[in-house]
Amino acid sequence: MAVTLADVATRAGVSAATVSRVLSGNYPVAGATRTRVMRAVEELQYVVNGPASALAASTSDLVGVLVNDIADPFFGIIASAVQSEMGTVGQSGAGGQKLAVVCNTGGSTESELSYLTHLQRQRAAAVVLTGSGVEDEKHGAALATRLRRLASGGTRIVLCGRPPLAPEHQEPEGAAREKARAPKEDGQGGESVGSGADSGHGIVTIAFDNRGGSRRLTEHLLSLGHRSIGYVTGPSDRTTTRDRLEGHRLALRAAAPELLADADQFTVHGGAYDRSSGYDGALELLRRVPRLTAVLAANDTVALGVCAALRDQGLRIPEDVSVAGFDDLPFSADASPTLTTVRIPLHDAGARAGRLALGRETPPPGGVATVRTELLARGSTAPPPGPRG
Repeated sequence: MAVTLADVATRAGVSAATVSRVLSGNYPVAGATRTRVMRAVEELQYVVNGPASALAASTSDLVGVLVNDIADPFFGIIASAVQSEMGTVGQSGAGGQKLAVVCNTGGSTESELSYLTHLQRQRAAAVVLTGSGVEDEKHGAALATRLRRLASGGTRIVLCGRPPLAPEHQEPEGAAREKARAPKEDGQGGESVGSGADSGHGIVTIAFDNRGGSRRLTEHLLSLGHRSIGYVTGPSDRTTTRDRLEGHRLALRAAAPELLADADQFTVHGGAYDRSSGYDGALELLRRVPRLTAVLAANDTVALGVCAALRDQGLRIPEDVSVAGFDDLPFSADASPTLTTVRIPLHDAGARAGRLALGRETPPPGGVATVRTELLARGSTAPPPGPRG
């Protein structure tokens, strides 16, 4: 049953007229009242233009692109590639020219859900969600509900850089994620197919092989002779953080299982995918393990912070400590020394997401594709040094 204006009024404890005033924005309303009304709107997922099912035959020319931080090159590259596909004039109808609107969530789960509600009200033709998902069962369930509701109303949904939604009315998010990625545990191959639970409902996933890429990166350091390898992760509640850390430990388990006993000591959980987290994380690793010979960073930006901290401690890269990142952001090839990293074809993935959002490309079998990552060994990694005095 569709949520009505009266339902929102009852939840907020105000009159229907007050709800109407808040939503129209044309009349002054007390701040506390406005907050109650908007909270009720979000909780009930009220859509001003009526139930999503009534919108199936009428979508706008708007495409929403949700990013964590548009200033981060990772998201900027993907969003730019999506937008470039929107600007291509094609045939009329769903494949025609669209207006891409970038929605910057700041990593907030509340903002993510709020933007989806706004895009539903605007009858968006498509929504592209970029970057890592949040490891939170409650948010995962709320997100899945919003996305499936959008899809049922005719909006195409593309998840770019995050795992597929858990199958509806089946196992919990964690179990579904493990099942979806189990066939690609060794990180080999170019593109894999997942369960495709929503492939027939307008939801498509372009996942990144974070686990396989991280495994190859650790194997690279192990092959150079490193056995004292620190790791600075990203935010602990992100799916990308989990996958990359799992890939690192898979490599240790296969080639040097004795190192797993001290894995927690060699791992620092960063607060964000930024330079300061890398800087602080490297200092903490050096405090714990003064004779560290290598550091893996959650991404290239974190790696820059790691490098800065090592230099401030009088250590050379890679002569004293090797450093590696992830993503192959544009600056990594120009760093000094050039940064060993794992390349994700971000522009290609974003462009593909744009084409899928417009219906210009056939969805992958099962609705889920995993994009292969590539190890790029550069100047920041070398064999470990001899004993330091």
